[in-house]
Amino acid sequence: MPRPEWLHPPDPAGAFATAERCTIEELWNDAGSPATSLARARVAPGVTTQLHALQGVSEVYVIEAGTGLVEVAGATAPVGPGDRVAIPAGAAQRITNTGAGDLVFLCLCTPRFTPDCYVDLEGPARAAGD
Repeated sequence: MPRPEWLHPPDPAGAFATAERCTIEELWNDAGSPATSLARARVAPGVTTQLHALQGVSEVYVIEAGTGLVEVAGATAPVGPGDRVAIPAGAAQRITNTGAGDLVFLCLCTPRFTPDCYVDLEGPARAAGD
């Protein structure tokens, strides 16, 4: 039986490491469905992701496993399984894994994440005080 057009197999590329200091598995990110994207992020113990913002894209983290400290627009809070973090578009954000195992969370972006919306807030110019 042929696969219906609305049923999508897992991405054969699987999870990939990013310059953001985490691993991302794209669960849903399709140009034909621009309203949202969904990914699973994995941060190793002791690692803090890159300070960044998403221009024009709001994001919700849903913590699946592990513990961490999330920073959004300069405010911080501890997070654990079941916590949801609403991140407004353009807000500076990062997360630190404070546990012994991987910190794993879903990332729901609205509209969908594209690389051009990502703003590195730790780049060389910013590190130099610009």
